[in-house]
Order: sequence, then structure tokens, then C-alpha cells
Amino acid sequence: MKKNNKMLCSFRTTFTTSALALALSAAISSQGHAAEPVKIGLLLPYTGTFAALGEATTNGLKLAIEQHDNSLGGRSVEYVTVDDESNPGKAVQNMQRLVSGANVDVVVGPVHSGVGMGAVKVARETGVPLIIPNAGFNAATGPLCAANIFRTSFTSWQTAYPMGQVAVDKGYRNIVTVAWRYGFGTESVDGFKEGFEKAGGKVSKEIYVPFPDVEFQSQLTEIAALKPDAVFVFFAGGGAAKFVQDYAAAGLQGKIPLLGSGFLTEGTLAAQGAAASGLLTTLHYADSLDTPQNHKFREDYRQKFGKEADIYAVQGYDTGLLLAQSLAKVAGNTRDRAAWNAAMAEARIDSPRGEWSFSRAHNPVQNVYLREVRDGTNVVVSTAASALADPAPGCKL
Repeated sequence: MKKNNKMLCSFRTTFTTSALALALSAAISSQGHAAEPVKIGLLLPYTGTFAALGEATTNGLKLAIEQHDNSLGGRSVEYVTVDDESNPGKAVQNMQRLVSGANVDVVVGPVHSGVGMGAVKVARETGVPLIIPNAGFNAATGPLCAANIFRTSFTSWQTAYPMGQVAVDKGYRNIVTVAWRYGFGTESVDGFKEGFEKAGGKVSKEIYVPFPDVEFQSQLTEIAALKPDAVFVFFAGGGAAKFVQDYAAAGLQGKIPLLGSGFLTEGTLAAQGAAASGLLTTLHYADSLDTPQNHKFREDYRQKFGKEADIYAVQGYDTGLLLAQSLAKVAGNTRDRAAWNAAMAEARIDSPRGEWSFSRAHNPVQNVYLREVRDGTNVVVSTAASALADPAPGCKL
């Protein structure tokens, strides 16, 4: 009996010593980790066509973190930047430079949906958190959804679907669509068509233009001959500016109403001029949103960067708010990815665009606004859809 007691005592002593050693080791590790900065990898375009979008996203992100004392969960912040060049062919390699090379804690990016496919692939394989501040391809929060993938922007479905009901409410029943033939273009048309036909309308013809062509004469001639009630389009950037100008020059402005997702007039109004007057678009933000959060954000951005904020700056800003909120909840512990992912999934963002939260697929549940171009500005007419969640078909989370 005495021998057994002696063995039990020895076991308890050894166990207690081991437990204390483990706890001490964990504490030292935690303290050392807390002394390290949070490393944020930026996979964004800084050259080429989408450079301005990458710059605005970065500006918004850094502004939000600066307003949290440049600290996330009690840790300083370090940025590791990779120019993704909007090149899908380099996406996996560039993502690996951040994840395996720089050992970042989280990747923010990209803008381009083609690059997004590669980024999602690496995120799914490695488990590194990926926060998408723009790329709207449906698959990221659909069939390719994952516990560590979040989107702070939109899906192509989400920005187009509400316009279907708007069109029917305007009395339009027969609509022709025109878009670039590539992922985001076709997905936008599909989203609009779903909403429009659900509300009782009919898309009589889908016209596609090879990406990135900006010669629209034959399509405009066809529209004039078809004489639909209205036209829904997806174009962005220079293509959007050119299409709207050509539409007016063809004598269609004021005769056949032109509708689109918000990218038709986002950042393009100066180039479109009077040709854009009266255009209706749907988007999850407008410069003119009359809320205290938006007024303060726009003033802070203007003071900091000497220019006006846009939707890309808002999405970057909200990404910074998400990082600040989630890392505060886990006390800066980026190593426990499961806890950090859960904290991000539960976040509620008090954004310049209006408060939003995440759906089960980690896409924003957010308002989508109906906007009309008046005097060169996207003016909010109404809320086209409140707290709209993408249905995320194929997501198995």
C-alpha cells in the first residue's frame, strides 16, 4: 500500500510539474507572439488598369486601422504588399509569396475575380484567412466557400438581382441585356434576369460583347431595331464610359431607358458627362448616403488623402473594421485560426454603407440602393433591397 501511495505521489508530482511547464511555455509563447506585429498581406493591383482600385482599397484599410491606434488586438501592424498586376496567371504564385514566403497572418485581396480564383485555391489549401475586399465572383462564397474565406464587398448576383424588381415596378416588361462576355458580366446578367423574371418580366434577348471590346455600334443598332421597354447592361471603367456615351450618340438616351448594376456609373460619371443623366443603377453604396457614419468617413478620407472616397475605399475601410473587431475579440491571437474565423463570422460592421453582417457563406448581408444620376452624381432614390443575402448555391459551410 505504501509503495502504491509513493508511486501515486510521484505521478502527481510529475504531472503537476509537466502541466506547469506546459502552461509556462504557452504563456511565454503567447507573450512573444503578442510582441510580434500582425502581418497583413495585401494582394492588390498597384499598376495597370485597376491600380486606382488597389490604391483606394489600401487607403481605406489603413485609415480604419489608423483610427484604432494602428493596433489590432493589442499588436502593432505590418503590411506586406504584392502587386497582383490583375494577372490571374500569377495569382497562385503571388498568394504563395505572401503565405509561405512572408508568413502573413491574413491576406486582403484581390480586386480582379480571375486573381480571386487563385487566391481562394491557396487559402483553401493552407487555411490562411482571406478577406476579399472587391472581387465579386459568385464562387468564392458559393461552391468554394470555406471557414477562412470572407468577403467585405458583394457578389455579382447581389448588385444586379434587385434591379429586376425595380424594372418591373417601373412598368418595364420586355428588356434586352448587354454585357461583356466574361465571368462577372454573365453572372450579372444572370442575377438581373432571375430578379426580373421572378417579378414578372421577360428578357427577350441577351447580347454579349467580347471582353474587353468597346466597339458597340452593332449592338446599339440591334437595340434600336428590337425596341425593348428598357436595356440592362454590365460594363465598368472605360467600357462603361464608352457605352453610355455611344448610347446617347445613337439617339437612344431618353427613348429606351438604360439600367445597370452600379459599376456602370461608379467612377465613370466625369467621363460620361450629360450622357449619364437619368441612368438608374443598383449598388451597396452611394457617395450621397445621408448617415453620420458616411459623412464622417468621407471627411476623414478627404482630409487624409486629399481626394474623395469611392466604393473601393469603403470596402477597404470595412475590411479594416473587420480586422479590428475580430482581433479585439480574440485578444490578438492569430494562431488560433478557428477562434479568429468564428470572431469574423460573428462580426457586425457599422459601415459608411450601412450596418452589415455576414451570411452563413461569409458574404455581406447588406442593403442595395437604387441610385439615379442627377447633375453628375449618383443620388440615392430608395433602398432597392434591404439586408439582401446572396443565396450562395453550392456552399457547404
